[in-house]
Amino acid sequence: MNGWIRARDLGVAFDGTPGPLNALTDVAGIEVGHITLISGTGEHRPGKGPVRTGVSAVLPLGRAGVGRSCPAGWWSLNGNGEMTGTHWITETGSLVGPVMLTTTACVGPVHRGVLDWINRNRPDLARQWLLPVVAETWDG
Repeated sequence: MNGWIRARDLGVAFDGTPGPLNALTDVAGIEVGHITLISGTGEHRPGKGPVRTGVSAVLPLGRAGVGRSCPAGWWSLNGNGEMTGTHWITETGSLVGPVMLTTTACVGPVHRGVLDWINRNRPDLARQWLLPVVAETWDG
């Protein structure tokens, strides 16, 4: 166990059977990446550190599927969070890139980072309309 309490552990019943890891990565074709940035020690000084943050990337069709459309939808739990790309998902019902998860203050830099990654790795897609999906979670 990774230290997280899962809904099934609390007795919440779901249809179906979980995969061997009971994780998103049990779904065939999905790739997930994560990086945690830790730098500095001591009292926090805005703009100077220390830094404790991170970003996760979920690629529904894996790296090879970036640019290929897959069905998508979104839902807001409490309306108190930022998520870019929701209007495009609502309009088209599809997704062509990764879903990124980061801290509240990093939505903008991660959004820009996805565009930079696509420009470097898939210049053929960079000429198309792309609206990255970046969602935030408070990490205070």
